[in-house]
Amino acid sequence: MTDIPLSNKRPRFFLAANPSVLVFLALLGLFTLGVTLLSEGAGTGALSTSFVKTLGKTLCLCLVAIAMDLVWGYCGILSLGHFAFFGIGGYAIGMWLMYARTELIVMESLTSATLPPTSQEVSDAIASQIFGVVGASELPSIWVFAHSLPLQLLAVIIVPGLLALVFGWLAFRSRVTGVYLSILTQAMTLALSLYLFQNDSGLRGNNGLSGLQNLPGLDDMPQSIISVWFFWASALALALGYLLANWVISGKFGNVIRGIRDDEARVRFLGYSVEGYKLFIFTLTAVIAGIAGALYYPQAGIINPAEIAPIASIYLAVWVAIGGRGRLYGAVIGAAFVSLVSSWFTGGQAPDVNLGFYTIKWVDWWTVLLGLSFVLVTLFAPKGIGGLFDLLFHRHLIDRHGADLGPDQGSKREEETGQ
Repeated sequence: MTDIPLSNKRPRFFLAANPSVLVFLALLGLFTLGVTLLSEGAGTGALSTSFVKTLGKTLCLCLVAIAMDLVWGYCGILSLGHFAFFGIGGYAIGMWLMYARTELIVMESLTSATLPPTSQEVSDAIASQIFGVVGASELPSIWVFAHSLPLQLLAVIIVPGLLALVFGWLAFRSRVTGVYLSILTQAMTLALSLYLFQNDSGLRGNNGLSGLQNLPGLDDMPQSIISVWFFWASALALALGYLLANWVISGKFGNVIRGIRDDEARVRFLGYSVEGYKLFIFTLTAVIAGIAGALYYPQAGIINPAEIAPIASIYLAVWVAIGGRGRLYGAVIGAAFVSLVSSWFTGGQAPDVNLGFYTIKWVDWWTVLLGLSFVLVTLFAPKGIGGLFDLLFHRHLIDRHGADLGPDQGSKREEETGQ
């Protein structure tokens, strides 16, 4: 197992005992300030509004990558369904955004009526506006709280957390592990995606929820300013998520989940409730992913079932692997790097390469390049980009001696057990 300190007591001053966290927060703060000063809405205008939104979305992807690294890199659960929780968070906040904005439009259109509209007439008009595209005229039951922002914000947390709790409890109590658990999480994601594609799912089927970038009641507020607000919110969420994740992996709790990753049977033999620890991490990371999704999709402006497809969760695992699994800053680096490079390649900014007999269009070849990068990192740089930072800043674990006592990198070795 990984390095277990002589004392399992958590340090009194968490940040003082983890200076790397302070470094990360300081860099994030400087980055946030720099983008703000260069933005169109609050600064010089050197950065376009669309690029500020791209950076804000990237911070959200970094947050869900931290969740993925917690559940996979530290607890050893390769979940191929965490982007489903990300999408659920987006749908939860998207329902309120669509309902509230449509309500304003309906009320404005009915002001010229001879008689004031009844609440039922308003509700019917809102339903027709939202669901007319799928041939429906009534609000589905899952929209019963869509009028309330506080309740929908609670749904951002409760719905992903509850789904993860139920799924995790059923899977972990049956002691499903390894590739079988990964397949189950992927099946859950596929089932949810296929259900949402149906027009009678209550979420507009393949059309999804659109116009999410328009905040109700702020029609006069330019998108340049709104993009900065969401960028600030995304940066704050990432900072808090990074703090929480580092707190979770520190102390005895962190040692136990690393032990589960390295040798689950041994940890169970020592008397720890392995299923309880795994269920806690699985549920916590689902909630973090839901919050990240709730911040991401108002900046994207639209969400549809394709966002929850299993391939999205596979991409998430690729980001973490490229950044460096088992390193929270590695997950952030991997997500940010792949997201920004992907935007460059798929946004038409990367020039095509003419080979004479064939022209490489990066829009078509980006996914191939991403897959090749994943294979190369797995084979030749298993520590990912984060490993390069370890070398650059001379971050070393204690010297390794003897044979591995666990299958994962960082496990303790034979000669170290007596230390």
